[in-house]
Amino acid sequence: MPKYALPELGYAHDALEPHVKKEILELHHGKHHAAYVTNANVMLDKLEEARAKADFASIPHLERALAFNVAGHVLHSIFWKNMQSGGGGEPTGALADQIKADFGSFESFKKQMNAAASTVFGSGWAALVWEPVLGRLITTQIYDHQSNFTVGGTPVMVMDAWEHAWYLQYQNRKGEFFDALWNVWNWNDISARLEAAKKTTTLLPGAAG
Repeated sequence: MPKYALPELGYAHDALEPHVKKEILELHHGKHHAAYVTNANVMLDKLEEARAKADFASIPHLERALAFNVAGHVLHSIFWKNMQSGGGGEPTGALADQIKADFGSFESFKKQMNAAASTVFGSGWAALVWEPVLGRLITTQIYDHQSNFTVGGTPVMVMDAWEHAWYLQYQNRKGEFFDALWNVWNWNDISARLEAAKKTTTLLPGAAG
């Protein structure tokens, strides 16, 4: 059976400094993300074992645990690629046009994303999501790793609001961390994700595409 694997960052641990410290990336990628990958694979093995034993009463718990860990793996994998050394500024091209159409302006979009991240209750994420039914970008809060997520939506840009993403550097000033991320966004990656997401469909009446 295929297994989940921890992806490479694609840049050095100190590549995002001073906005994201080397120590944070080492801990965040090498420990936290790696744990989600390990636990997701453990859940796969336990599901296989439960099916073999016809222990179907265990399936709901194992599936919830699998969903939690796989979602953590996916969101972190997007997050690393969403960032780059020398990034930031504003997007151009189709991404910029879509943001303007759906949010009015880049500045309005930026404020909405920061607000979504800053007001997550407990642990979670903010995400820019392609919503295929109406064919537009929306922002959403993702509690923990999955709840309250728009079904059918595809995340193209994510902001990690879990405490381990920022506390080592920013302590209780998490808003400063979200502000800092705008200096490292990889708009080429985010643009590519949007173009790929636009090719999906929910096969519902009124769905885009």
